[in-house]
Amino acid sequence: MDVLLATIIFLISYVFIMMEKYNRAVIAMLGGVLLLISGVYSLHDMFQTYIDWNTIALLFSMMVLISITERTGLFSFIAIRFAQKVGGAPVPLLVGVGCLTAFGSALLDNVTTVLIFVPIILKITKQLKLQSFPYLLMIIFSSNIGGTATLIGDPPNIMIGQAVDHLTFLSFVNHLAPVALVIFVSMVGMLLFLFRKSLKAGQSNVRNLLELDAAGYLVRTPMLYQSIAVLAMTLLGFLLHSFLHVNLTIIAISGAVLLLLLTEKEISTEQILSRVEWVTLFFFIGLFALVGGLREVGIIDEMARVIVLFTDGDFSKTALLILWVSGLFSGVIDNIPFVAAMIPVIKEFESYGLVYLDPIWWSLALGACLGGNATLVGASANIVVAGLAEGEGEKIPFIRFMLYGIPFVIFSLVISTIYIFIRYLIPYMSESL
Repeated sequence: MDVLLATIIFLISYVFIMMEKYNRAVIAMLGGVLLLISGVYSLHDMFQTYIDWNTIALLFSMMVLISITERTGLFSFIAIRFAQKVGGAPVPLLVGVGCLTAFGSALLDNVTTVLIFVPIILKITKQLKLQSFPYLLMIIFSSNIGGTATLIGDPPNIMIGQAVDHLTFLSFVNHLAPVALVIFVSMVGMLLFLFRKSLKAGQSNVRNLLELDAAGYLVRTPMLYQSIAVLAMTLLGFLLHSFLHVNLTIIAISGAVLLLLLTEKEISTEQILSRVEWVTLFFFIGLFALVGGLREVGIIDEMARVIVLFTDGDFSKTALLILWVSGLFSGVIDNIPFVAAMIPVIKEFESYGLVYLDPIWWSLALGACLGGNATLVGASANIVVAGLAEGEGEKIPFIRFMLYGIPFVIFSLVISTIYIFIRYLIPYMSESL
């Protein structure tokens, strides 16, 4: 009976999350509450076993750091100054937008990055009288690709990093950044070719951009320098955490609390906390609770058994199956709940004799992050960009986006397949002989 209840609650919650008619955080939490009421698991199990508080705390801390830094105008200054440095030329601007977004998504996170850059880019394209669609497409693709490269770049990677202790910040950079860079360069070339006829701006429009006072966006108070210093120290801590033997979450919380303390005289803690994306945090809490119900009744164990049986326990087949399944599923549904469901499945593979799981984790990360480019609902960053654009009268048509997104995701998965095969599977098969 518990199996049926947990399955029904999970599936119905998932459908309502996809439909987006109600707040997804409320739906996810409602699913968790129903699992409690139905007796699938206890309140103690929900809070002590299934909700990953490390991930929640890490996300919260990064939101605090970025919220304070954003108030200094630093990100607006960087974007406008760059546009002026390239002289408002559409092609360099498009490439630069991609580079800035990818870099920002790798070091901050993709949702935060698009929240910073989309309003600025929409303002710049309006001033230059350029079509906004190529630039918005570049931002979405770049955010998901850049987020693939590091542990903190995309929520699925944060979840994987928290679930597997030995996968450090540098591990993600070492294993995912090379293929992300290849895919990013290919994507930039493709977009430049596809939109080559529309990337033109009039000279008078360029003058308007050049007359903007980028420095005027900076709030030159101690908070600016404090934010830069603490953010830099936090990112350095992420890079060195395996050598320092300090947990990522502890580093992030320390940075957030320190910056709150330093900037208290300029901006109150209440103001900063009001800007934290609480909906996203509670959505994660609800998702962990929902997936916990599946783990409690043994459905996760059964999913692992089915995958192993389908691939006959073959390591190579399993890794590639996870890559393509996660890539295709993440294009249709938000990659966060999918990864939340898959993490315990992959952990269960150990009981079926698959001991070396690292390539399978990289396959999950690549598929989930890159697959999000297929549709507007494939990743949280996509939804945020679409909402910001629509608010400025620049609606992104769902079908039009999909016509670019689906082919690009298939191309990305092919590149990822080649990468995984050459870097992991061939050496593994050679050692097995």
